[in-house]
Amino acid sequence: MVGSICFGPTLLGTREYDAENWSQAEYLRELIRINQPFLGKEEIDAAVEVLRSGILTDKSGMGPRVLEFERSFAKFVGAKHAVAVVNGTAALHASLLAADVGPGDEVILPSFTFVGAANAVVLTGATPVFADIDKDTYCIRIESVEECVSRKTKAIIPTDLYGLPSDISGIMNLARGKDIVTIEDAAQAHGAQFDGKKIGSIADMTCFSFYAGKNITTGEGGMVTTNDDGYAQALRMVRSHGEQRPYWTVRPGHNYHMTEIAAAIGYAQLKKLPSFLEKRRKNAELTTEKLNMTGKLLLPKEPDGRKHSWYLYTVRLRGVNAAKRNKIVDKLWNKNIEAGVYYSSPVHSTPLYRDSNIARRGRLPETEKASRQVFSLPVHPRLGETEIEYVAETLRKTIA
Repeated sequence: MVGSICFGPTLLGTREYDAENWSQAEYLRELIRINQPFLGKEEIDAAVEVLRSGILTDKSGMGPRVLEFERSFAKFVGAKHAVAVVNGTAALHASLLAADVGPGDEVILPSFTFVGAANAVVLTGATPVFADIDKDTYCIRIESVEECVSRKTKAIIPTDLYGLPSDISGIMNLARGKDIVTIEDAAQAHGAQFDGKKIGSIADMTCFSFYAGKNITTGEGGMVTTNDDGYAQALRMVRSHGEQRPYWTVRPGHNYHMTEIAAAIGYAQLKKLPSFLEKRRKNAELTTEKLNMTGKLLLPKEPDGRKHSWYLYTVRLRGVNAAKRNKIVDKLWNKNIEAGVYYSSPVHSTPLYRDSNIARRGRLPETEKASRQVFSLPVHPRLGETEIEYVAETLRKTIA
C-alpha cells in the first residue's frame, strides 16, 4: 500500500532494537513500507485554503497555485520553465508531443523501467526501441543507445532509475550530434544531481512524477522542466487540448491540467524536499554500512559526478535466479519488511510488447539479468535508525 498516508510516530517507536535477540512479534507491529508519503499540517492547511477559495482548477491549467508551484519547482531545479501536468506519464506524453514525435519516428529508451514511458511513445504513434542498461547503475547504456540509433530516431528517453541520474551528458552529446531530442525520465530523481547541476536543468525536457510514493507527492501529478522557450510554449498548449488561446486549437493535445489542490500540496512538499533528501541519504548510508560485509550482495553505487536522490535502495544477489531472489523477498515480507522488485518483468517481456510489432529491440542481456537478481529496500524519511538497522540485520540473517 504505497499510497497510504502516515502522520504518526515511527513504526518501531522509541524502543531500542536488540540485533542479537530480535523478534518479529516483539519489535515489529506493522509493515515497514517500501515508500510512504510524508504529509503534515502544512499540506492539510494548503488544501483547505484552496477549498475555501473556491478556485479548484483553471481552464488553461494555470491557476494561481499551479503557477506558484511551477515557479518554485523551476527555481529549485535551476530550469527556466516548469509546466505542471496531471501525472508523470502525462509529462512524458506531453514532452513527446511537444517534440513533434509521431508516426514513423523511433524513440530509444530502456526496457528496465516502468511501462509508462513506452506507453507514452506508443500513444504518439511512434515506435519504442529498447536499449540495454549498464550493469552497475541500471541506467541506459550509451553504447547500446548508439547501436539502436537509426535515421528514424527522433528522441531518447534515459531513465534516472531508483533516483540515480543516467549519464545525461553523454546521452545529450550523442543526441545533439544527430539532431535527436533528449527527454529525461526523472520520475524517481527529485533533487538528484549530475556534475553539480540538479536534474531538471540539463536535458531538453525533464519529466517528474508526484505519485504518492515519490520523493515528494501531490497524490497524482507531474512536471516537465525545460530551458527552451519553444518547448515550454508547446507543453502548455499540449496540456490544454492544443489550444493557443481559448477555443483556438493549433496542435494535438489533452486535458492534462494539474488541480489547484494538488499544486498547493506540491508547493508545501517542495519546501520539505531538502530535508527529505537528507534523511534518505542518511538512511541509505546506514544501510550500506550495515550490509557492506555481506558478500552475497552487490550494493548500489554512486558514480563520480552523480548524486543519488535515494528513491529506492536497490541491491543485487550475486549469481542467483529469479526464484531464489523471490524467496529472499518473500522472507523479508514475512518479517514485515516490504521489499520490492523493480522490475521483475522488463517492458519488452510483457505480453503487449512481446507479442506484437509495436516495438523493436536488440539484445538486452544486462536488462534480463538485473530483472532476475535485484530487489529494493525502504530508505524513505519516515524511517528512523532503528527501522533501518532492523531491515539490514533481517536481510543479513535471511541470506546468511
